[in-house]
Amino acid sequence: MAGVEIERKFLLTALPEAVRSVPGERVEQGYLAIGSDGVEVRVRRRAGACTLTVKSGPGGASRVEEELTLDPAQFASLWELSAGRRVEKTRHVVPLEGDARAEVDVYAGALEGLLTAEVEYPSEAASRAFAPPGWFGAEVTGDARYANQSLALHGAP
Repeated sequence: MAGVEIERKFLLTALPEAVRSVPGERVEQGYLAIGSDGVEVRVRRRAGACTLTVKSGPGGASRVEEELTLDPAQFASLWELSAGRRVEKTRHVVPLEGDARAEVDVYAGALEGLLTAEVEYPSEAASRAFAPPGWFGAEVTGDARYANQSLALHGAP
């Protein structure tokens, strides 16, 4: 059974000390297929772990997501198929109030200078109740221009 991802995404105007003090992990993400109906298939390598992920839904705060583990050889083969549709970033996981945590992405390459924070929630109610910390900027949840697949295809807005 597929899981449901509930998250909100925010832009950052600067990297606060709370993020700089947390070590980051390099993330390489490439898109194999992106459908006009919101379905996407991607491969990702993060801290040596390789996955294939299928997401469905038009984007926004909630989407269906299924993730499969790949071995390094499978990842390498599929990675080649994502040429021209990739995102490189360093991800910092920053604890917030309560059990919440922000995944702060510092983009590299063609997206250098872009900073975002995503927060995942256990429920829609928790998502609605979340009060972003002061260092978060504008919310871009549901703004297709800031979806990683769009960034991979079109660059920064």
